[in-house]
Amino acid sequence: MSEPTVIDNPWQALRRFTGARIALGRAGISQPTAAQLAFQLDHARARDAVHLALDVPRLRQALEEGLPSLPGPCLLLHSAAADRHVYLQRPDLGRRLDAASRAALHAHAASRAGGYDLAVVLADGLSALAIEQNALPFLQALQARIAAQGWSLAPLAIVGQGRVAVGDEVGELLGARMVVVLVGERPGLSSPDSMGLYMTWQPRVGLTDESRNCISNVRPAGMQCAEAAARLHWLLAEAWRRGGSGVGLKDESGGDLITPSQTGKTFLL
Repeated sequence: MSEPTVIDNPWQALRRFTGARIALGRAGISQPTAAQLAFQLDHARARDAVHLALDVPRLRQALEEGLPSLPGPCLLLHSAAADRHVYLQRPDLGRRLDAASRAALHAHAASRAGGYDLAVVLADGLSALAIEQNALPFLQALQARIAAQGWSLAPLAIVGQGRVAVGDEVGELLGARMVVVLVGERPGLSSPDSMGLYMTWQPRVGLTDESRNCISNVRPAGMQCAEAAARLHWLLAEAWRRGGSGVGLKDESGGDLITPSQTGKTFLL
């Protein structure tokens, strides 16, 4: 009897616990064709996610229809990076607003004395796909928790070609006490749709990452929106109570840990 073309790896059964490329087997001394094609497909999806343009009109419509309690229409802004090509080569420009967006926020702030307690910013980051797929269900999970706090909420701000730090400028110009940035994360080979959440107390231009708290990997195959909303709400409430965020504020929310018995999907804790 001849040997099969593809030799299975004895650890193949573990693949049901993780999306990592383990126990792929072999064909001779190479990867099996199916595994190689799957790798190329995931790589193409990751590249597409980086270059995909954020469909701002469609996102705005979805947000305004899916969140009827929003405090007014979304604010449409843009970073100082004129297009995707510039954005990918000049990260510094993605962290600042262009002149028109700054003027629009100045005009908005002039009509609102006292500012806001919380501003929420959506930025495409390195995966517009992540924002288009995850932003609305996450905000729907968060809205009841925010409403219960009684915080004043600024209109949602959508920033094209924006990185995390652009939220500092948006929050500062709106006079917000706290800002949360929803941003598309750098795609992995099995996660082109991962969304990150960054929260900063008293946002202002020039802050660094030590001033922020981050919740990562929000997506259907990662952290679920309901859990992410619960953790972010806890961080916001503690930032409000303590008057700070970042390295001085740890996630001690006591949220449910992901265990194999609960999900049956992971053994890498």
